[in-house]
Amino acid sequence: MTAHKDPFKILFPKGVSILLGLLLFLLLTSVHALAHEKDKSRWDSKYDTETYIFGITPIPFLIENLKLLPKGKTLDLAMGEGRHGVYLATKGFDVLGLDISQKGLQKAHKLAESQNTTIQTRVVDLENHTLEKNSYDLIVCTYYMQRDLFLQFKDALKPGGMALIETYNIDHLKYSKFNPKWVLQSNELLETFKDFKIIRYQAVDNGKIAYSSILIQKL
Repeated sequence: MTAHKDPFKILFPKGVSILLGLLLFLLLTSVHALAHEKDKSRWDSKYDTETYIFGITPIPFLIENLKLLPKGKTLDLAMGEGRHGVYLATKGFDVLGLDISQKGLQKAHKLAESQNTTIQTRVVDLENHTLEKNSYDLIVCTYYMQRDLFLQFKDALKPGGMALIETYNIDHLKYSKFNPKWVLQSNELLETFKDFKIIRYQAVDNGKIAYSSILIQKL
């Protein structure tokens, strides 16, 4: 019986294959680093103004459900300029905010100082970040869409912990040229968090914007 040699091994001896693999790894790492810096620069540029571009008032869904939220270690994802994290800090929550923009987080600290409270922050690329497990009483994520990050919430929350999420849904495309991959599909939040207890849910279309909000609890 004639043995067939692997054509890849013939063309690329072991040493060369290892070198090619290393070069591919370095190329992919460089591409990611460039994307990270581009994203960071874009948001730093947006936030490099005295004005708080998203305002300093929290979304109504957060204010309306404040009394339901467990006070304790709170994670504000994509904190930006800090309107939600700072609001929670003024109400006695222990807040850590993560964001890719140093400029945004600097403004968050300035806002906290103006309201006589303190927050912790960390510059993080959330697209390549793993949330600490069993660490948080509350996670807040508003107008930041990263589906694989949502999937980490269950492990990141402590037993009985809650998450509050709000972002644009598919109906928002009627009013904006927003990238379709960054909007929620119909009932997507309900499906994504079907293993949680649903405390509150809404889908809103006010004729100008459309968004969905959910408050969930880890069982």
